[in-house]
Amino acid sequence: MDIKQLKFLVALDQTRHFGKAADLCHVTQPTLSMRIKGLEDELDLVLIRRGHRFEGFTEAGERILAWARTLLAAHDGLQAEAANCRGQLVGNLRIGMVPLASFDPMQLLKPLSQRYPELSFQLSSMSSEQIIDGLSRNDLDLGLCYLDNHLGNSLNSTLDNESTEHFETIELDVTSMGLLFDIRYFHFEGEALSWQAVSEVPLGMLSKAMRFRQSIMLKMSGLGLHPTPVLESDSTYQLAQAVKSGICCAIVPLQNGTDILSDELRIIPIANANTNAPISLLMRRAEPRSALAEKCFELAKEIFAKENSV
Repeated sequence: MDIKQLKFLVALDQTRHFGKAADLCHVTQPTLSMRIKGLEDELDLVLIRRGHRFEGFTEAGERILAWARTLLAAHDGLQAEAANCRGQLVGNLRIGMVPLASFDPMQLLKPLSQRYPELSFQLSSMSSEQIIDGLSRNDLDLGLCYLDNHLGNSLNSTLDNESTEHFETIELDVTSMGLLFDIRYFHFEGEALSWQAVSEVPLGMLSKAMRFRQSIMLKMSGLGLHPTPVLESDSTYQLAQAVKSGICCAIVPLQNGTDILSDELRIIPIANANTNAPISLLMRRAEPRSALAEKCFELAKEIFAKENSV
């Protein structure tokens, strides 16, 4: 058994596809399949349900997969700790982030890269639920997501047992909203729009699992407004494409930079429009967690403290 076999197993769980897992690991599909089969032979267990394609993990496979994640996290932590002892900070910082937020992740990544030039970054767009799960499973080092402060510090109404006591947190800001539109297709008077006016235009929205979408629907339903979006997507790029084509407008955070993607795009503020939860930076409390995550989280505290003092 070696580290690569465990990495192949985890990659297969991430992609749910042999070919994509092989691409992720920079090996051929036969090599990945052969190495995983070798792991099964060594453990004398069937870990994967195979048909014409990947069909999931067996019960034993799920249990071994949990250990594989733990061992890989410990291996990465060992490497990062050794580098830390040498006065270095190296490795790949894995960050999960909700797709629409007023926080620009480059505010964190730029000073990190300047201080630690040997760092690399993996920034993934995820729902808040996926980020919490990724942190819990040690698939992520840090997460940028919404904390539901109106649910007794629960992170999500579907995650009643996942309270903030399981995570170190840095609360950043509540997100203010505006309407993204293309001036070739829409025109609005005034300095801000009412929710009633927003409900009367065709809307593109994030998928229902996203906290930003849930905040919007909570605001609108409280005013007796129940718009039906003409387009739903988990991709901010696709939302911007739809707006640019004139299919719809989209509710986005103010100052999130979407409007600079095209000369024709604009964002107009929506009156009384804030998310019902702040955006926060999270790191899991429980071990194992790497020196990489800890150092970057501590630097984030410094960065945000300086910004708040300006």
